[in-house]
Amino acid sequence: MQREGWPEPGDLVVCTVDQVLDFGAFVTLDEYVDRKGFIHISEVASGWIKYIRDHVREGQKIVCKVLNVDKSKHHIDLSLKDVNEHQRREKIQAWKADLKAWKWLQMAYEGREEDLKRVKDTLMKNYSSLYGALEEAAMSGEESLSESGLTEEDIKIISRLAKENVKIPTVEISGYVDLRSFAPDGVEIIKKALKQAKRIRDKDATLEIRYVGAPRYRIKVIAPDYKHAEAALKKSAQAAIKYIEQHGGEGAFVREA
Repeated sequence: MQREGWPEPGDLVVCTVDQVLDFGAFVTLDEYVDRKGFIHISEVASGWIKYIRDHVREGQKIVCKVLNVDKSKHHIDLSLKDVNEHQRREKIQAWKADLKAWKWLQMAYEGREEDLKRVKDTLMKNYSSLYGALEEAAMSGEESLSESGLTEEDIKIISRLAKENVKIPTVEISGYVDLRSFAPDGVEIIKKALKQAKRIRDKDATLEIRYVGAPRYRIKVIAPDYKHAEAALKKSAQAAIKYIEQHGGEGAFVREA
């Protein structure tokens, strides 16, 4: 799957090495239609390079940073040394996710090449990536596509693809509540306090509460992002503490490190 146009300086791009010479390497930008780039030997690796082929070779997939784009000369200067390992892994992962999203679209619009191109171009115009568009649809439903310029049929097709194929990213955090009751029916009061902790209204967060050892209980929260998860964890703990204190007991919250 390729896009029209040009990358911007600072962008990370996936490339295939076409030719390696003593002074640098020529590459093809895999994500763009008919775009070539050049990596000068000084941008291949830090320090002095004795043999450039120790660092790049023909046919290799690499991730480069765009340094300069000269559209009039159809020339793109790239750097390999300016991309660290973490950036490389993230970019390759995102690129592979986009390839998967493109295959899903191809299957959904099989035999409808014009519609396929129209939908691809529309999604690429409105979102950072094809997979990003499907991920948004998976998390927010058809409403997230309502202003994209797609037809109602397109929106239903993309929403179905997202629901069937995209795993919504989540985060998991935990904390503890210490609950003490000095009443004769203290065990029941603590049980009811924990029920209050589970009753927080948040359809996007999943809670699990487990006994650790008197007087401690562990609250685990799974949510779409850390901010959301932290808010749900805090609400849950506060609900339990409020109930236990209203019934003459003591409660405290401890965030898991």
